[in-house]
Amino acid sequence: MKVYVVYDSENGHTEALARSVWEGAKGVDGAEAEIAHVNEADIYKLEDMDAIVWGCPGHFGTISSGLKNWIDRLGYLWAQGKLVNKVGAVFCTTATVHGGVESTMINLLTPMLHNGMIVVGLPGNIPENALYGSYYGVGVTCPVELSDDDPKNLPGENDLALGRALGKRVAELAGRFSSAAR
Repeated sequence: MKVYVVYDSENGHTEALARSVWEGAKGVDGAEAEIAHVNEADIYKLEDMDAIVWGCPGHFGTISSGLKNWIDRLGYLWAQGKLVNKVGAVFCTTATVHGGVESTMINLLTPMLHNGMIVVGLPGNIPENALYGSYYGVGVTCPVELSDDDPKNLPGENDLALGRALGKRVAELAGRFSSAAR
């Protein structure tokens, strides 16, 4: 099965999380996983994918303009039903606690639902998520740096473990669906 991870990232926070999702997906037997920044992501590849995971930094509780612009180009795929029954999942980063993680993920999920995709989140019984509670996908907070001397505050190991768990879950479920379709 094929998994495509598409992300927007400005300062490396969301890219680090995207790479963990990609690592989780490609670690599943039989999975082929690709990753692309939204500026290089090819919408024409989506038709051949079994699963699509996209993510971005949350901007005021919603999708970043870079990813939103890319999603808005999917109209012809929607019109032809080319994404129906593909597995989909989302992730995001925010700079502040209560910075809109859940609302950003819900906004990221909406276009997937409009395209007829099968949305996958992270259940609470997955060990990495048991105490964190990121059910809509993976949303993490990476506090903003106040000066150039501050550390970059990239996602921590627990955050990246959530990303890998999401990628693994997506690839496993995409594999089940593609096997059942044969």
